[in-house]
Amino acid sequence: MDLTLNVWRQDDANADGKIVSYDMPGVDEEMSFLEMMDVLNERLIEKGEEPIAFEHDCREGICGACSMVINGVPHGPQPETTTCQLYMRHFKHGDTIFVEPFRAKAFPVLRDLIVDRSAFDRIQQAGGYISINTGNAPDANATPVAKDASEAAIDAAQCIGCGACVASCKNASAMLFVAAKVSHLSLLPQGQPERHKRVIDMVGTMDEEGFGACTNQSECEAVCPKGISVSYIARMNRDYLRASVSSTV
Repeated sequence: MDLTLNVWRQDDANADGKIVSYDMPGVDEEMSFLEMMDVLNERLIEKGEEPIAFEHDCREGICGACSMVINGVPHGPQPETTTCQLYMRHFKHGDTIFVEPFRAKAFPVLRDLIVDRSAFDRIQQAGGYISINTGNAPDANATPVAKDASEAAIDAAQCIGCGACVASCKNASAMLFVAAKVSHLSLLPQGQPERHKRVIDMVGTMDEEGFGACTNQSECEAVCPKGISVSYIARMNRDYLRASVSSTV
């Protein structure tokens, strides 16, 4: 099929960017979106033009690197799908497709479709871990965990930190990401000793990084490639309120 791609091009973080249009004939509908971008870059290189810079790594939907806004939707039109696992059969012959980077103050554009998402790393470093010394690893069944708690923790742990939640939010809020990381640990016995300090530190770092506030419109859940529920935001808010009045923080 033949497509027209309108792609955001920007030389570096300090340059002005613009949309550049490319004709893309002969696209195989079984290509993934990133494979289609690879073909476009090969054609640009053959013509002596600068290829489009974009991020990718695993191409298996588990690393979160393939951060593109496709026709206004982070990761594209398919629910619970990363860009790398979006296939061209979901588009039609003659379509015009707009491809842009994630937009957020805390995610500055570095070049073309690549943004700096290291703010997420700093939030994770603020408290998304367990630091207590436990000695040798205990037997798997030595610490009982309720089934509903373990399932909720596993669901939260599926977050791949791609940033689609931020890109979809009109306030560029990172609440869903932070809530998933906080809840993942607060639901398990191993995460209890630092539970209050963790939520205070991670939410505080999120605010320092310049992310916006949550207005509970659930765009983040709608575009999350792992289907993380906004109920985790409510859970984190409850933990934050408890931690704010606790003497253990």
